[in-house]
Amino acid sequence: MADIQGTYDDLFSAVPNGLAALLDEGDVGGSVAVFVDGEAVVDVWGGFADAARTVLWTRDTITNVFSTTKTMTALCALILADRGELDLDAQVARYWPEFAAAGKEKVLVRHLLSHTAGLPHWEGPVEELYDWRAATVRLAAQPLLWEPGTAAGYHSVTQGFLVGEVLRRITGRTVGEFLAEEVTGPLGADFHIGLPAEHDHRVALTIPPPGRDEDYTAASANSDAAPTPGTATRVRDANSTAWRRSQIPAASGFGNARSVALVQSALACGGTVGGVRLLSAAGAARAREEQFSGEDRVIGMTQRYGLGYGLFGSSFGWGGWGGSLVMIDPDARMVVAYATDQMREPAEDTRGLDLVMSAYDGLQGLRR
Repeated sequence: MADIQGTYDDLFSAVPNGLAALLDEGDVGGSVAVFVDGEAVVDVWGGFADAARTVLWTRDTITNVFSTTKTMTALCALILADRGELDLDAQVARYWPEFAAAGKEKVLVRHLLSHTAGLPHWEGPVEELYDWRAATVRLAAQPLLWEPGTAAGYHSVTQGFLVGEVLRRITGRTVGEFLAEEVTGPLGADFHIGLPAEHDHRVALTIPPPGRDEDYTAASANSDAAPTPGTATRVRDANSTAWRRSQIPAASGFGNARSVALVQSALACGGTVGGVRLLSAAGAARAREEQFSGEDRVIGMTQRYGLGYGLFGSSFGWGGWGGSLVMIDPDARMVVAYATDQMREPAEDTRGLDLVMSAYDGLQGLRR
């Protein structure tokens, strides 16, 4: 069995065993964390931080969690809403006047968070993702694909710029700056949007699925879904220095399972974690307010969306290209997070959900 490092409550031994099994199956490296009541009951890692398997994955290894980053951006928006600085029912153009161009004056802030705004596809060059002004100017000029609020289509890359520019107009800070100063800094969480060069040595670069190379591009978990229009992002792009330095708040977050679970525990625990109050209990509960239920036009599958999070029964969360995932259960006051450098084909990847189910086995023992 693969060597697993870290700590865990014996009741949750199925979780580290699950990670070990994934590594035994051929995965290169990863980390898993389970927090209950804001405290870690599982914080483990194993494997390697490079494709050649020469550098061990350590406690401080971080990796790109792709769309799990969206949960961090959403949390920032919920914090501002809780403070009364952001009205989720306001038109986006109230904060970002230029956004009203091309018939977008009816788009509300809540539409941005719930993938119902009608701007799902990034149509510019990949290089423009690294230029905040260029990216937001492009999106402000882009017409809608549907009447806002009437349909949903996963805004895989665009959501971060859309929500992020609203936050920037309100606070004068980028999402990465706001997150660092208001969330990860106070919590001591090792998560970054816009990664400084000083952390590069800790990064486990993304490894394509077996048989694929760095030109591998994102695809839907639904193998029957139509190809996504717009510009495809390659693993090569996501492994670049430019990607790490950039703030792409829907996709370029770097962290590990511990940091993701710690931050999102605020929403599992009524707004407070580690003695730090990020938002009120009512503000935290807003994440679960259903905004859409039905077939997602981009993913081609039935989805339920809350305010910045996917809804799954009474739990909520989201996952990222390559396998990362966070699941938040306020009823159990539990968060499960998984981060890995090893991609699998999306239609075949159940790793994160399998680890979540393992965590529930431990929770049952803990609550007895």
